Amino acid sequence: MSRTDRRRPPTIHDVAHEAGVSRGTVSRVLNGGINVSPAALEAVNAAIRKTGYVVNRHARSLITGRSDSVGFLLTEPQEKFFEDPNFNVLLRGCTQALAANDIPLLLMIAGTESERRRITRYITAGHVDGVLLVSSHSGNPMAERLQQAGIPLVACGKPLGNASKVSYVAADDRDGAQEMVRHLHRSGRRRIATVTGPLDTPGGVDRLAGYREVLAEVGLPADELLIAEGDYSRASGESAMDQLLERAPDLDAVFVASDLMAQGAINALERAGRRVPQDVAVGGFDDSPAALGTRPPLTTVRQPWDRISSEMVRVLLSRIAGEEPSTVILPTELVIRSSA
Repeated sequence: MSRTDRRRPPTIHDVAHEAGVSRGTVSRVLNGGINVSPAALEAVNAAIRKTGYVVNRHARSLITGRSDSVGFLLTEPQEKFFEDPNFNVLLRGCTQALAANDIPLLLMIAGTESERRRITRYITAGHVDGVLLVSSHSGNPMAERLQQAGIPLVACGKPLGNASKVSYVAADDRDGAQEMVRHLHRSGRRRIATVTGPLDTPGGVDRLAGYREVLAEVGLPADELLIAEGDYSRASGESAMDQLLERAPDLDAVFVASDLMAQGAINALERAGRRVPQDVAVGGFDDSPAALGTRPPLTTVRQPWDRISSEMVRVLLSRIAGEEPSTVILPTELVIRSSA
């Protein structure tokens, strides 16, 4: 095939000709469909499908001042992204929700201060229209920096110390933890330990609070020997379980604040000769793929990741459109399997 035989890419003029409308009408459809009749909107969308027209994002960004893209910013070390299955599930869900709006998602990882400075320069230079902020620890400056720069922002989880200023979408961590500890108590367990998440994160704080509240509710003593802190990694769950067994060898249940840490906790229990659930019942949190990778399968608290993803995207797009900050808290669900 010669060069002259190759078809040129369809243009906005081709779409207008096919739809039988003006170029201006096509432009209005491409920019949100404002002041376009339903008949014209249907005709233009049919013409776009027929011609195979693809928006020139660079040209449109010069006109609108927007990049038509969104950043997914993970403020954790890179190895956490590959180890923790929750990040991948959340990323996939956000990508799919944005794809329905024809908006690409850029993955950014900023686990160190130098990475945070570099990513801040990139974002504030206008390369994305808004940011989905994931796993923000207390004292992490990214939310405040982006807010000060006027960047639309939605956090996954309630930002500690800044919740009134930042839009966020979260599962009800406290309620989920309460349901798990009540379940362990109803099954006859009386020395219920916990492996917390990092206590500079909202999930770590709220899941520990839920654990404490149910112990008080059922009249069990609040024994600090039954509490060990992890960092959501498998290794930290194993180490924390070793500490708990040394400090409180009579424990008969443990609520672990993530499924990945629960895998590590079960490894430690097996190494110590404790049977799950006969000797020690184990409950996790997330209902991630890790929950089905344990032996026995893990009783856990399901976070509605699909809804979290779609709500984060919905709220961010509303912020980009100029709406006020908002929050969404979604219910969790207790999922009972063989480990408890």
